[in-house]
Amino acid sequence: MKILPLSIEGAYQVVPALHGDPRGLFTEFYRYDKLAEAVGHPLRLAQGNLSVSAASVVRGIHFADVPPSQAKYVQCVRGAVLDVIVDLRVGSPTFGRWEGVRLDDVDRHAVYLAEGLGHGFCALTDDATLAYLCSETYAPTRERAINPLDPELAIEWPTEAPQLSARDAAAPSLAETRDSGLLPDYRQCVEFYESLRTAG
Repeated sequence: MKILPLSIEGAYQVVPALHGDPRGLFTEFYRYDKLAEAVGHPLRLAQGNLSVSAASVVRGIHFADVPPSQAKYVQCVRGAVLDVIVDLRVGSPTFGRWEGVRLDDVDRHAVYLAEGLGHGFCALTDDATLAYLCSETYAPTRERAINPLDPELAIEWPTEAPQLSARDAAAPSLAETRDSGLLPDYRQCVEFYESLRTAG
């Protein structure tokens, strides 16, 4: 397994070794020790999620208040998606930047994103199924969303007709969320990451 940093600090692509033969396939999709070595602290496993989406469904951009926010380890167990990570941390050198990673049931890559980063995806196939490992349980009062079609983010979604939930379609823009003071602060996030390393 290789864990490779992406262009946004706190985001990683996980490339597992695939062992296949005529019987099928075996792979380690998650390694506690290797992720902790790459990230600097263990991932606290508090909740597992599964989502199934039709082709052209876009979900996100979602994030949670820091602390404690919610780190995520995401893989596609069926079909394919373009997984998108957005740096929402005000003051970050890459604030407002997004990066997309294809996740599918062939290469079986995964992504890890630290607390304070935004997450979304576009289903490239019907029944695209994502499995998430999360560091915190769902807390509705701390959950936030930014409109995934915000021109300022300019995410290149691979569909001409994105299907959004009512919540995501009505979500505010990046600028509106920043003006409301709801975006994570980069310095606070860095201090939180350091506290996790110290505790780990």
